[in-house]
Amino acid sequence: MTGLPPAADDQAVVIEFLSAPASYGVASAVQRVDTHCSIVFLVGDRAYKLKRAIRYASLDYTTRELRQAACAAELWLNRRSAPDLYLGVRSVTHDRNGGLTFDGSGPALDHVVVMRRFAQSDLFDRMALAGRLTPALMRALGEAVADLHGIAERTPQYGGAEAIGRVITDNERELATVATELDGAAVSTLGRRARAWLGRLAAVLDARRDEGMVRRCHGDLRLANICLYHDRPTLFDCIEFSDEIGCIDVLYDLTFLLMDLLVSGHSDFANAVFNAYLDRAPETAGLQVLPLFLALRAATRSYALAGGAARRTDPEDAAHLLAFAHRHIDAGIEFLAPSTPALIVLGGAEQRARADLAAAVGGIVAPAPGARILHLYPPSDPWQWQSASATLSAGCSVLVDASFADCADQVKAIEVAADREVSLLGFWIGPLPGHLESRLWQALDAASTDLARQAVAARLVRLGARRA
Repeated sequence: MTGLPPAADDQAVVIEFLSAPASYGVASAVQRVDTHCSIVFLVGDRAYKLKRAIRYASLDYTTRELRQAACAAELWLNRRSAPDLYLGVRSVTHDRNGGLTFDGSGPALDHVVVMRRFAQSDLFDRMALAGRLTPALMRALGEAVADLHGIAERTPQYGGAEAIGRVITDNERELATVATELDGAAVSTLGRRARAWLGRLAAVLDARRDEGMVRRCHGDLRLANICLYHDRPTLFDCIEFSDEIGCIDVLYDLTFLLMDLLVSGHSDFANAVFNAYLDRAPETAGLQVLPLFLALRAATRSYALAGGAARRTDPEDAAHLLAFAHRHIDAGIEFLAPSTPALIVLGGAEQRARADLAAAVGGIVAPAPGARILHLYPPSDPWQWQSASATLSAGCSVLVDASFADCADQVKAIEVAADREVSLLGFWIGPLPGHLESRLWQALDAASTDLARQAVAARLVRLGARRA
């Protein structure tokens, strides 16, 4: 995508105004940050975001009116998830002396979105690199995404199989421009598998749209667009410039975040987000779209990284980005590889120990993003076994944490696994009690979560149910 020349209303004078400390009544320097579509001016505890007068295939900021509308949309949409960050929209106008000022009586030359500043070190992509992300933050993040989707406007005029088909076409076109760098054979394999999956899921995708699962989502839900603000994960900088990019299946929105975590080597965090989201916004049959959605997000990110590598002047930086782009292509192919889910049951007397171990092993279970974890605390709920069965049918592994103090839940697990024709693996924290079938269950070290996790991982490997 190539930007066109700026519109006739030259922004140079506005940029000069926004670059001057006096415009804000301060003496300290103004820090300028240039992004692909905007220029951000950092002043004190505020950030002023000016949209560039540019046009791309899915974006048009070439007139002041279009930029004003985009600023208003950005404010409204992002206040859904970050009301404390997004303060308002201000106009840059002439003052009485012919100079420029904010919100004067003269005609507006341009508009800026005003935000509260936060430390760049509190962006989740940087926190991931610094080792500052935690399971608790990931659970809170999954809940935050579910909450956004819960209030998001339903947009049935978008989404469905036709929209996903356009995503595949767009990915193929963009990847073709970097195919040499990314290994054309791998790119071709990814596109071929994606189209095969689309053929199988077309009716499911259309049904999800008709059921209200296509909504005005975030649209660009990567770690780089999440920050820690007042100790809470905060989603910001959502897509405001394209209805087609922003109005998508809620799971397509979620999978950008899951893919970002998985490809970055944080499968445990991806699984924590996944389960926290589903605890808040339950899904079962719809989970069958996850492999396709993960692969498409990986493909999109791959060509963006490869394009970024081509623009880097530092060979080491370029090589790093290109290697990361390769990793996304490989991950996309792996997401679409055939995989059989498994039913894992975890029992034992200590409820807290079971929950901790379930969280520790959920992310290593195939297929991505790991096992759906269901906690069955007494009295056992038949609905949750129905949920487990439906989730397995959708191709997602399930880990059931329950006391299994009597034979009823053990029998139910055996029935569900047989009905769905999946492998059943049982793990018991501590010595096996007599009412359990020893051929199904394996005793785990009750004193060490690490040893118990290793034992579970080893058995998953033997079964072929562990993620690489």
